[in-house]
Formats: sequence, C-alpha cells, structure tokens
Amino acid sequence: MKKASVLIVLFVFPLVAYLFFASGVNNFGRLPILTQNIPELDNFEGGARLNNKITILGFLGNNIDYKKGNAFNLNQKIYKRFGKFTDFQIVMVVPEGEEENVEVLRKDLGKLSETDRWNFVYGSEGDVKSLFKSLETNLTLDEDLGTSYVFIVDKDRNLRGRTDDEDEGTKYGFNTTSVADLNNKMEDDVKIILAEYRLSLKKNNADRSN
Repeated sequence: MKKASVLIVLFVFPLVAYLFFASGVNNFGRLPILTQNIPELDNFEGGARLNNKITILGFLGNNIDYKKGNAFNLNQKIYKRFGKFTDFQIVMVVPEGEEENVEVLRKDLGKLSETDRWNFVYGSEGDVKSLFKSLETNLTLDEDLGTSYVFIVDKDRNLRGRTDDEDEGTKYGFNTTSVADLNNKMEDDVKIILAEYRLSLKKNNADRSN
C-alpha cells in the first residue's frame, strides 16, 4: 500500500497537474474579442494611431482635474509595469479645447514616471461620442464626455475583454477608480494579450527559419 501511495504521488499527481495547467493554457491563452473593427483615430488631432499597437484606450472628458486620480492609478498600476513594451501605449481621448489642462496632467504624470507612451488625442464632441459608441459596450460616457473605465484594444483594432468574468459576466472595461480592478483583473488581461503577441511572433519567426 505504501509503495502504491508513493507511486501515485510521484507519477499520477504530476500528470493531473500537467493536464490541468495545459487545459488552462488552451482555454485562457487568448483574451476574447468583444468588438471588432474599432475606427482608426483619423478624426482626432494628436498623432496617435491604434493600428499595430496594444492600446489602453480611455476617455478623460473635459473635467480633467476630476479624472487626475484615475490617470495616476492607471499610471502606477498598469503603465509602470507594461510601458516598456515597444508596442504598448495609452491613448486618452479628450474633447477639443482641453490641451492646456492635458499638459498640466502630463507634467504631473512625469513626476511619477516617464510619459513617452502616454498619448492624448483631441476631437469634437461628436467624434468622441462616435468613437465611444463604436466600442459597443454596456457603459456610458459621463456628461463631461469622460468615463473612469479604460479599454484594451489590440493591434487589429479589436476590443478585448472577458466573457466569463465572475462579477460582470461580459467585462468590457476596467474601472480606474478601483485599484482592485486594475491589480486583480486588468493586469492579468494585459499580461495575456502581451503573451499572445509574443507567442505569435515566436511562431512566425520559427516558421520563417524552417
């Protein structure tokens, strides 16, 4: 009996663990696409593009002082961790006329970290609303054309999120007011999409070398 128990511990348990984690990789190795073909930022001033970038997309609105805390949370919990990745960027959509307030925010963020991959784009009220509507989420913009939620957009301009979130079911965005949401969910999902692209790149490189 003792020998049998030892054999189970040495051989069966590792096999079960392997199958469990292998299954997890297959099921959770990709972040689900929730909305396809989000428009490029052609109607916005500022120079940022969504194509070929992993983008954290946010809407600051025209009350930027009110959203500063959200920006700081995003900077500390997400940007500082992933901002060094070449294809990663943050794009904040702002109504026209807020350029000076944005520069103040950029300087404040610069006291916490470099801001090379923080981008701000400016558009009309109609353009801001149209871009947000194109995400096709269950969320809404505030009266000031802003929201505390940010969204993960992949290199092909698809909105990524969760279809089986334990709290929300379908999870379109991440609440920058909630450090827990950023720490416990958004950080994991950004890791997944970055790993997805790294694996894809390695596969392409391996195919070329064969």
